[in-house]
Amino acid sequence: MSGTHTIRRIKDSDLKGIRRIEDEVFPDPWGDEVLSETIETFSATSFVAEEQGKIIGFIICGIEDTGEERYGHICNLAVDNGYQKRGIGRDLVRRAEHQLIVCCATACQLEVRISNRTAQAFYQKIGYQPVFQVGAYYANTEDAIIMMKWFMK
Repeated sequence: MSGTHTIRRIKDSDLKGIRRIEDEVFPDPWGDEVLSETIETFSATSFVAEEQGKIIGFIICGIEDTGEERYGHICNLAVDNGYQKRGIGRDLVRRAEHQLIVCCATACQLEVRISNRTAQAFYQKIGYQPVFQVGAYYANTEDAIIMMKWFMK
């Protein structure tokens, strides 16, 4: 943990704070129904960052089981614009990764916009590697880069 923020498990009552950040940070934010469903579905591996009772960041992360392998999937990560560049995103990812490892995941994957060089650099700095590109992944038809981090080999 850096600074004065704390990281805790996500809960349904966090929706309003998450919605505020989602609308502020993303060009095509998730709707309330999708946010609510993912919070409920992935509550064991998703977290929020708080400072003085205010939600300042969140990570929604799930576990996918192929039958042969279990891996994590960072579905959504965002930090309030006023709190960026303070290590909050890194702390959220580390906490989620810790939980994924506890749940026997061997790796974690995520998607990032091909135009979002800042996010790509952030993920590479914390150990994620680009593995392939998916065409027209986002609603505006922008491509995504799939990135992976392996915990155990």
